[in-house]
Amino acid sequence: MGRVTARACGGKAPFVHEHLHRRGGQTRARLLCALGLFLILAACSGDAEGGQAPVIAAAGDIACDTDPEPQADCRHKATSNLLVGGDYEAVLALGDIQYDNGSRRNFKSSYDPTWGRLKRITHPVPGNHDYRTKRARGYFDYFGSAAGRAKKGYYSYEIAGWHLIGLNSEISHGPKSEQLSWLRRDLASSRAKCTLAYWHRPRFSSGEHGSDESMGPFWHELYDAAADVVLSGHDHDYERFGPQDPNGDADHERGIRSFVVGTGGESLRPFGETQPNSEVRNSSTYGVLTLTLHASGYEWEFVPAGPAEFRDSGHGDCH
Repeated sequence: MGRVTARACGGKAPFVHEHLHRRGGQTRARLLCALGLFLILAACSGDAEGGQAPVIAAAGDIACDTDPEPQADCRHKATSNLLVGGDYEAVLALGDIQYDNGSRRNFKSSYDPTWGRLKRITHPVPGNHDYRTKRARGYFDYFGSAAGRAKKGYYSYEIAGWHLIGLNSEISHGPKSEQLSWLRRDLASSRAKCTLAYWHRPRFSSGEHGSDESMGPFWHELYDAAADVVLSGHDHDYERFGPQDPNGDADHERGIRSFVVGTGGESLRPFGETQPNSEVRNSSTYGVLTLTLHASGYEWEFVPAGPAEFRDSGHGDCH
């Protein structure tokens, strides 16, 4: 089906062309032509194997503290309800998954009954609140092998030809760190056309915490490897940035598009100074970001929890 897609979608369909111009046997020709057109349409509308493109969902800053009682404005159940029962290939939890600290008790009482319903397909990364327990033990105990190796928490995997990388912003990630060396090797070994990375603290943000320059080494390695999308949380808002290079300069040829999605349910906070290349911002709507992963591009949509009017959607191509 991959070869059919390459030929037919490029505008050349010799199989159909031949039978459209045959003389005699018109009924057979029409049947063959109809079959050929069906295969072409399926190949052009589908992906690598002509199937439906997978959809993933992401958000961070999720589950509220339930001690001594749940917050009145907590929305982590509402955001999880957006996902439960949906046809999602994976859920990316973008750190600060459990407030106020990621103890095992808090995970069981708050996260587990809500977003925990999606645990089987969740690929998490930790945040600073998850590390408020020693070495993020509650986080690693709760997610087990899905969180990567204990004390490290970074890993990679494939979805439909995409290479996805979960990184840990809460441990050493400088130029000489073990994590950055691992990332460099991981990117060098990948043959995927499309790459998405995610971690908790955003390199670029107009939110309360703002841009974290210490995440620069991640961005440099990803940019050099022609990565396409970066997701983060930490700031409790939604923000979309246009493609940019490691210095924050607009780069529509090789730049990485990034999203801050700290809208998982715990709370929302106002923006600070707007950063260059910020295209869309909202700090009043809880929700999740969904990404449809095509063979050579992606579609995004911010889906609000409840009747909120704010939405954001678009599409991009892989490098």
